[in-house]
Amino acid sequence: MGFDPGYSARKFTSVGTRPIRPDGVDKVTGRARYGADFNMPGQLVGQVLRSPHAHAKIRTIDTSKAEALKGVKAVITADDLPDLTDGDSAMYDILDNCMARKKALYDGHAVAAVAAIDARTARQALKLIEVDYEVLAHVTDVDEAAKPTAPVLNDTVFTEGIDPRPDKPSNVAKRSQYGHGDVEKGLGQADFVVERSYKTEQTHQGYIEPHACVASVNSDGTADLWVCTQGHFVYRQHCAQLLGLDVSKLRVTSSEIGGGFGGKTHIWAEPVALALSRKAGRPVKLVMSRDEVFRASGPTSATSIDVRIGARKDGTITGATATLRYSCGPYYGMWAELGAMTAFACYNLENVETVGYEVLVNRPKTAAYRAPSAPMAAFAVESAIDELAHKVGMDPVEFRILNAAREGTRSSYGPVYGPIGIGPTLEAAKAHPHMQAPLGKNQGRGMACGFWFNFGGQTCTDLNIDSDGTVSLAVGTVDVGGSRASLSLVAAEELGIPYEQVKAVVADTSTLGYNDMTDGSRGTFSSSMATISAARNAIKVLRERAAEMWDIPVDDVAWEKGHAVAKGAKHGNLPSLSLKEIAAAAANTGGPIAGHSELVADGAGVSFATHICDIEVDPETGSTRVVRYTVVQDAGKAVHPTYVEGQYQGGAAQGIGWALNEEYIYGEDGRLQNPGFLDYRIPVCSDLPMIDTQILEIPNPNHPYGVRGVGETSIVPPLAAIANAVSNAVGARMTHVPMSPPRILAALEAEKAD
Repeated sequence: MGFDPGYSARKFTSVGTRPIRPDGVDKVTGRARYGADFNMPGQLVGQVLRSPHAHAKIRTIDTSKAEALKGVKAVITADDLPDLTDGDSAMYDILDNCMARKKALYDGHAVAAVAAIDARTARQALKLIEVDYEVLAHVTDVDEAAKPTAPVLNDTVFTEGIDPRPDKPSNVAKRSQYGHGDVEKGLGQADFVVERSYKTEQTHQGYIEPHACVASVNSDGTADLWVCTQGHFVYRQHCAQLLGLDVSKLRVTSSEIGGGFGGKTHIWAEPVALALSRKAGRPVKLVMSRDEVFRASGPTSATSIDVRIGARKDGTITGATATLRYSCGPYYGMWAELGAMTAFACYNLENVETVGYEVLVNRPKTAAYRAPSAPMAAFAVESAIDELAHKVGMDPVEFRILNAAREGTRSSYGPVYGPIGIGPTLEAAKAHPHMQAPLGKNQGRGMACGFWFNFGGQTCTDLNIDSDGTVSLAVGTVDVGGSRASLSLVAAEELGIPYEQVKAVVADTSTLGYNDMTDGSRGTFSSSMATISAARNAIKVLRERAAEMWDIPVDDVAWEKGHAVAKGAKHGNLPSLSLKEIAAAAANTGGPIAGHSELVADGAGVSFATHICDIEVDPETGSTRVVRYTVVQDAGKAVHPTYVEGQYQGGAAQGIGWALNEEYIYGEDGRLQNPGFLDYRIPVCSDLPMIDTQILEIPNPNHPYGVRGVGETSIVPPLAAIANAVSNAVGARMTHVPMSPPRILAALEAEKAD
């Protein structure tokens, strides 16, 4: 039976309902097992020694005293993780980040690790390791690092994307360019031009659960890894390569995940735990402290962005350009490239150009944070769009509606759009009661748009029909936002049975075929497509079994509402057979009944959102209060609307923190000064209003149900929406995020001086 992934309009029975999440009871009662909740007999405690310097050569490491300490079973350095990457520079960077080799490249970079019988002994052993450093000049600011005079982090890095290639090492690792038309000509046709520079500071995803794993390498060369991750198949590949293990001999099991948001798509401590276990001959449990999470796991990029954008008197944008500098930490990345691709994606532009620069700095290796790189680009572009609308004399919403991309628009990063939701989200925002609500004293309203690509990727799913008619669904995409419930709804929909009869589990790497990382909003999109395919394969088998039970041709059997139905007048006396009845007879009709699917889920469908925000600012102190917030976003089809709304609200909440409070603060010594939730302040309930949501459904033509990913787009507009609200409240344009009280007061003082 062939599988057509194209959209087909239909009425749904299960999809679109709001059942209770299957993992909810375990989570609220404390029974759910997260990364640090797993234990193995005889396990040791692993801990990591980290560099106190932002940039330093490692002359020597003496571990002899630590090794002699009673209770210490293994001590490792980079020598215990030899380079097996075979020239793969990306894998070498991962290896070097997991355990520094020649240089420590940031405050917190791992330089050694121990495994001991308890945490106290492990801590004591770390103090006995002697490291001789040669401290080097460092650079932590993205603009400073991009200068030719900056200390160079890696003398093998020469700027890619420039022809001819420079002959001098540089912290600028790559230049990317996107766009079409003639920008200078377009700007020359403009009646109004806005030109500004913007900065965003580095933030962390702020997941509540720290990185944690239990590793066990056995004497026969097999190994097990229990880990908190967004992608256990990718972790298996990376860890196996770095340790020289056969992929098939490393089994990785994903735990429940206490937040990831992109930060758990990279390996940090897992190869270290495996190497310790291999050396000690016993399982090793390694759990990062909160200090380590901030200092040594992947935050976002800090950015510096220049924008020029012009429009005619009638509001038509004639030209737009942006130069984007993104920090990558000390390793090559593609963060500025993503920013350059997303910056102007919401608009229909004849003349557009973006140039991105990846900049190495002495900070932790950058990782994804929801829609990676897009929030910073949107902050700059949507702030300039708002300012340009005011110059033209148009309402900011009307200005965006006039210039919005639509079906058939050539996007700023290349492809031509199919059916998209940016126009409908803007129209819905315009009509929303929030937009007409009165504002109080010292309050301002802002709005902004956002875009994310969404991904599909390699996906494998098993659907097994049990003898009692219940269904076991095994998926390989980690559940980071309620996908087990959504996928159970999809399976129930296809099979025509109640949701309660389906149980979805995330299978380990030895149980199921390969699945790509759960990122790019691909979880529900890709696995629902595979679930539909697997269910339809199972229905084919169910029809065949029913035909055998009836002794009629299979072509005379249809599947309707969970039952096999004999078609045609000649079979009119045959009562329908339920899935449960067919399953009960399976042993006598051919054995177990199952459906399997492996596919590459192409055509994820781009996603757009429009946010509205009201902010109150105290002009004396610069403190802010979010008064009201509304998210309007296209979901394609909301499989489980409650989870969709939760994704919208979660992205907005994180964006609010990013816009107003959160930032990495480094001292002159290059050390992180606020590696904890006391000084790195994420929003709590009292900081947030109820966040209103409106789900739009513009079907994705490349999915049978029209589904689009929803998890990432919601974090893209908040920085700009809040900046526009604050700017309107105080009468001064905010260009630096987070908009902390000192920055707001400085902007007010600068406005007075002008």
